[in-house]
Amino acid sequence: MAIRFGSDLCADPVAAGQREWLISNGLGSYGSGTVAGPRTRSYHGLLVAALGAPADPCTRTLLVAGLEEGPALNQRSMVAFTLEGSVPCWRYAIGDALLEKRLWMQPGAHTTTVHYRLLQASRPLELQIAVLVHARSHHGYSQEPTIDLRAVPRGVQLRPDVAGVPPFVVHSDRGRTELAAPGDWGEVALSAERERGLPSHDRPLRACRITVALSSEAPTFSLVASTEAAPPLDGERSLQERRRHDDALLQQWQAAQPHLADRAPAWVRQLVLAADQFVVARTGAGEGEAGQTLLAGYPWFGDWGRDTMISLSGLTLATGRPAIAARILRTYAAHLSAGMLPNRFPEGGEPLGEHDYNTVDATLWYVEALRRYHEATGDTALIRELFPHLRQIVEAHCRGTRHGIRRDPVDGLLSAGAEGLQLTWMDAKVNGEVITPRRGKPVEVNVLWSCALRSLARFAPLCGEAAEPYAALAEQARVGFQRFWNPQTGCCFDVLDGPGGHHEAAVRPNQLLAVALTDQLLSPQQARQLLEICGQRLLTPMGLRSLDPRDPRYVGHYGGGPVARDQAYHQGTVWGWWLGPWALAQARVQGSPQPALQWLEAIGDHLAAAGLGSVSEIFDGDPPHAPRGCIAQAWSVAEVLRAWTELSMMQVQAQAPEPR
Repeated sequence: MAIRFGSDLCADPVAAGQREWLISNGLGSYGSGTVAGPRTRSYHGLLVAALGAPADPCTRTLLVAGLEEGPALNQRSMVAFTLEGSVPCWRYAIGDALLEKRLWMQPGAHTTTVHYRLLQASRPLELQIAVLVHARSHHGYSQEPTIDLRAVPRGVQLRPDVAGVPPFVVHSDRGRTELAAPGDWGEVALSAERERGLPSHDRPLRACRITVALSSEAPTFSLVASTEAAPPLDGERSLQERRRHDDALLQQWQAAQPHLADRAPAWVRQLVLAADQFVVARTGAGEGEAGQTLLAGYPWFGDWGRDTMISLSGLTLATGRPAIAARILRTYAAHLSAGMLPNRFPEGGEPLGEHDYNTVDATLWYVEALRRYHEATGDTALIRELFPHLRQIVEAHCRGTRHGIRRDPVDGLLSAGAEGLQLTWMDAKVNGEVITPRRGKPVEVNVLWSCALRSLARFAPLCGEAAEPYAALAEQARVGFQRFWNPQTGCCFDVLDGPGGHHEAAVRPNQLLAVALTDQLLSPQQARQLLEICGQRLLTPMGLRSLDPRDPRYVGHYGGGPVARDQAYHQGTVWGWWLGPWALAQARVQGSPQPALQWLEAIGDHLAAAGLGSVSEIFDGDPPHAPRGCIAQAWSVAEVLRAWTELSMMQVQAQAPEPR
């Protein structure tokens, strides 16, 4: 399986510079860059290693920034680019020679391999490669560190004088390696960072120069960068291991979805591979115990509680990896405090603090993720293991917990909010000002609250406990939810009972969960009206706008410096992850999955438009809805994959002959 790009991309340096590849290793390390070659972000590099807590962005360190491959390999000589599963592949024409280059990371190791193969040539082809290194946070903004260079057999060892950064090596399987002159720092202009209003220059160190001749007798050459002292140098064997890893992912998915695999378009298979890039190791439920989590997005996000729980079913259950889902659910349960899960884990391995629990919805998404896990697996043992945590969650929310989060005994709805805090997924904050505070009773929070109570009513008998207390709370919340209906707009209020008793009537996508997750909260007529309004005002091919363009606060372009971008983040910017709930809500209201499936098809084209093989975080609210933000976002991939899976299964079941 491969995504191939035409010669027009290779001939267009602007287009090639806007397409970015991504490789990863399951430990939080990654590599990324442009198809064209030049680095445009501080995050671009061949080896960006997670050197501490695997999912901690603060510990991801740029070690190998890139290669200077001499005058031969450049944009002008590139004639083809292909994404072969998870492996980027370039083809270059140099005179009458054809040369291929591939790169990948070894699963479970901080090791990147770059592999060259001469396909044809009338005479030997000499490559001259300079290796550029650094020892800084992938966020950038640091001075040149002191890096000791030492020649070792088949390469160079680098010892940065930087706390927490271990020695690393650059090895090759053959050729001549020469250390660069001391202090040979380059200068790179990072155009993408300049557009984001951030420091836009980097100074990597030229560590060594490698000269190698490729010929019909010796057509291959491998270069390996690693934190291991003696990484494997057999590029052909390493490539086969990487491909076996990808094949195993697809086989797990096919085994889990036997009725869907044959009908799945190529872009769905690509999303199955993309899903694996977000699954990383983290400390488990006990000290030293292995656990797992999900990175929210590449290249700059770590693991966030909310993103992890929204993404969990799409990235693990839909792909046939329920054991990973169970480990993640256990990992997070270990960090429950006052009935709340953390919104994020601190950088640098610091212990969790009160400010890390600044979320009202992550905990409720946890319950929804557990419900989906049980529905997919029937694993009652995990429900019994975690039910004490679920009971603690409901009790804490009923009596009140952090940040004004409490159940209103009058209508049974959940209220939340505190000055200067952003507690929902619309969490932008600029210079201490919360852009969308949404204090009061947010609509999606109360959908999740209602669903969580119903889930506990179903789980309780499995654990030898009474369902009635949870069912009673759920029924009161169901009746109280009708307060969200706004007959003036024909859809739901976004927030009830805000400061001064104000109801926020802005049209936002949050209300979609009242249709996508349940049929208990709105009448069929209300559900149809809600979808009609969201479709008219918010829907785009790439997802849903975060605010109605008719609203005076709407911002149609996401760009500029950090302040301008954060002010636009939830004020009109399109979010790809909402495409999943939209499609599922469509199918629920229309009673047919086929029209809803068509809304997901545009993602297939998008896989070749930005972060190759993955789905972007956000898009401009205004046409042509240019991709923005992270080049690969967990919940964007997850919700599209989950929606396609559920809708396709509905279609299979609808087409099955009735039993005699």
